[in-house]
Amino acid sequence: MFKYIFITLLIGATSVSAQDSIKKPRKIIQDSTGITMYKSIDTTVVDTKNPEFKRTIPAALVRLENKEPLQDIKEAIRVDSLWMAELSNEDIFEELHAKLDSLPYNETVIFDLPTDTLKERLAKLNAKTPFNIEYNPSLENVIKSYLKRNKESYERLMAISEYYFPMFEQMLDKYDIPLEMKYLAIVESALNPRAKSRVGATGLWQFMFSTGKMYDLDVSSYVDERMDPIMATEAACKYLSKLYEIFEDWDLALAAYNSGPGNVNKAVRRSGGYKNYWNLRPFLPRETAGYVPAFLASMYIFEYAEEHGFQPNRPEIPYFKTDTIHIKDMITFDQISEVTQLDSGMLEFLNPSYKLGIIPKIEDEAYYLRLPTEQAGIFVTHENAVYAYAKTELEKREKPLPNLVEANDKVRYRVRSGDVLGKIAERYGVSVSSIKRWNRLRSNNIRIGQRLTIYPRKPVAATRNSASSSKPITGKVYTVKSGDSLWSIANKIPGVSVSNLKNWNDISSNSLKPGMRLKLSKG
Repeated sequence: MFKYIFITLLIGATSVSAQDSIKKPRKIIQDSTGITMYKSIDTTVVDTKNPEFKRTIPAALVRLENKEPLQDIKEAIRVDSLWMAELSNEDIFEELHAKLDSLPYNETVIFDLPTDTLKERLAKLNAKTPFNIEYNPSLENVIKSYLKRNKESYERLMAISEYYFPMFEQMLDKYDIPLEMKYLAIVESALNPRAKSRVGATGLWQFMFSTGKMYDLDVSSYVDERMDPIMATEAACKYLSKLYEIFEDWDLALAAYNSGPGNVNKAVRRSGGYKNYWNLRPFLPRETAGYVPAFLASMYIFEYAEEHGFQPNRPEIPYFKTDTIHIKDMITFDQISEVTQLDSGMLEFLNPSYKLGIIPKIEDEAYYLRLPTEQAGIFVTHENAVYAYAKTELEKREKPLPNLVEANDKVRYRVRSGDVLGKIAERYGVSVSSIKRWNRLRSNNIRIGQRLTIYPRKPVAATRNSASSSKPITGKVYTVKSGDSLWSIANKIPGVSVSNLKNWNDISSNSLKPGMRLKLSKG
């Protein structure tokens, strides 16, 4: 059964028309690309279609000759449009969805599912996949229980899947994994890239901190790569490939993905050597016993959605209508939204791995921004002006930006006098509901001395006795002292992460010995 409440995709933007009026032009300057701009930073733009809607756009990002926000190059727009039409066969695509949108909406699910019909449909699914999809009463019960759930939630999930599934299929095909494995992300996270379980498993594919590290998914104060759809999907493919290599069976690989290879191997022993999932099911952990049926039921619901009356909306933007940009300097989501006029909800949806709404610049690390093709064109066309604006805005910030530090897997927090859950949640960048879920708390009441398990989303504030509160490390080489760790050393060097120290010093583990000399830069 699904672990998470389905999310509503927060997408859509309020646009400003090309005839919008601009007030208060001032001195004229040119950016490094030669594009003429206004110099003032308080230009007001009024939507002529909706006069009540006003917004302020930095005049350094407004074209002088057209008196409108930054625009892409017309020829580049034309080429993008032709390529998009080629990718999507746009005429048929639009015609099909227009017909779908005009259909009367049926608010009820079609529950009619005779056992013989189900057996026939499962046999068809079994014939086209390497999974062992055979009828049994347990699977029938799970499927019918799913059909009784909230119809609108499923339809929202199906709409979101139209964005994620092409990405999943591309990566699954690369690693020669059955494409139906895409339904695993529904069971794991309900397609919520920021989903976090009570034990700290995170992202679309629910990686624990340690497993994510095994597959190069780093977590820092700025970024949680377990939440990055592409990176996490590739990591999941590598993990699933390894599990299939071990068990030579996709059903058992699924079970091992949930509970670990050790538990599946124990079930094989306890069963007397059986290797069919349904024979092993009584010997698996309770959660895993329901895991594969949940996966198969999700597959059935999606494959036979039309037969059961599901009518999902189309996604606001398909995956193929987005593009990535290699970010060259630190920039915030607010600045990107200002430049591209892209709704912040869409920006966060496309870039879920940036925890603080900031894309950092770190030596030896590459960070990317995903945008709809139209906004990506605007960003790239005026790249120099965008970074200059971002730098100016960052310098104005009253509060300093957080140092980049590697995030801990989890912390054990001891409740002190005066503590409340809201205060603790704010300190670690998490929600009160998450703390309650991780610690199985039924209310907001906590007691002095109580220990809480927390999976922080931002670096923990240093205490007086912590290594991170000592003077910053300077110089090109550092001699390791007793009590030092890679995390404590990196935390005292601005812009340096644990992965940087490992790469520069050819270190594969986190172990350090007093007296070791560490290079503190790439050179």
